[in-house]
Amino acid sequence: MDWQTPEDTVPSSFVTEANSRALAGKPAATGAWREGDHPGDRKFVSIGARQLERGGFLPSARIAYETWGELNADGSNAVLVLHALTGDSHVIGMPGPGHPTAGWWSGIVGPGKYIDTDTWFVVAPNMLGGCQGSTGPASFSPGGREWGARFPYLTIRDQVDAQLALTDALGIDRWAAIIGGSMGGMQSLEWAIMYPDRLDRVAVIAAPSFSSADQIALNSVQIEAIHMDPHFADGDYYETADGEGPYRGLSLARRMALLNYRSPSELNDRFQRSSQTSVSPLGGSGRFAVESYLDFHGNKFTRRFDANSYVLLAQSMNSHDIGRDRGGVAAALARITAKSLVLGIDSDRLFPVADQVVIAEHLPSTNIDGGEAVVIHSDFGHDGFLIEDDLVGPELARLLNC
Repeated sequence: MDWQTPEDTVPSSFVTEANSRALAGKPAATGAWREGDHPGDRKFVSIGARQLERGGFLPSARIAYETWGELNADGSNAVLVLHALTGDSHVIGMPGPGHPTAGWWSGIVGPGKYIDTDTWFVVAPNMLGGCQGSTGPASFSPGGREWGARFPYLTIRDQVDAQLALTDALGIDRWAAIIGGSMGGMQSLEWAIMYPDRLDRVAVIAAPSFSSADQIALNSVQIEAIHMDPHFADGDYYETADGEGPYRGLSLARRMALLNYRSPSELNDRFQRSSQTSVSPLGGSGRFAVESYLDFHGNKFTRRFDANSYVLLAQSMNSHDIGRDRGGVAAALARITAKSLVLGIDSDRLFPVADQVVIAEHLPSTNIDGGEAVVIHSDFGHDGFLIEDDLVGPELARLLNC
């Protein structure tokens, strides 16, 4: 091997003799990044013990992150980019060792791009509870085996506190901007409320002020799909003799989610009633093309994600409510002092535009659009924020330049 994970970036609890059995490689039962895997472009920071909002405790934790550009002399050009539920720190780049997929925002972030890394120092962490290098259920507990379903409950605020610890570890006093979409948008919104003195600008993209009953219900059936897989084994599937993991349950959860990430019109226009194999007009035998599409993406997803992490993060999304213990949504939003951009997508059925309008209307003094939400037109639904680079990018550049 011509690479190594620097020893001082790995908390001592992760390199005990008891868990050294995993250093030979990643178990087939999970798509998580594991100790001994190629680090790719990841860097690691230990953030110590974490006391969590719901009473849980992590005796040690670390954050995996990636950076692009250079921090300037006065530290005024740092931008924090926060990923969605199934994203990671790999914002820019091609698939390669340590990175199973291409960068998820390569059309927006990079040299000469809308978030220009010739100007801005961009930091993208894998969120606490994730499965691509940060401490999560597939990580080893102090007892020497994976946390699994024993990993404590995390809220969005816990994840922001972990990102604050990363911020301090990097020596960044204040972010020029914090930008997030979907679950990352929940975190960017909480950042602006929790630590208004630590950021100048905030972008909330395709995210709500709280998770509604409808959104919680959508997450609940995905979680149940994973729990019902017999290979889930109550979350203790990492060291099974046959290496089998809860692939079917995780794949089904992903397929359910995709139906919320894309719009009905996009699926109808793209697939219509076309068949992948022989299908009768009434459905009959064979496969509709849209079924094959969902199968492909569900199966592909299991090779880069962890079932326990999916459950944990979906539950974290359910916790999202900026008004909790703050006197309601309006009172919480009144704490924001950062220049704000609120962006929605007209075909988003997961977090509809009405969710962004509520946020924007309560930020008239800090909203760069005077209390209005920016609404882009896209046929791609919620996923539009990941696809429509030339619609989303200019809005982010406008925020950075104000």
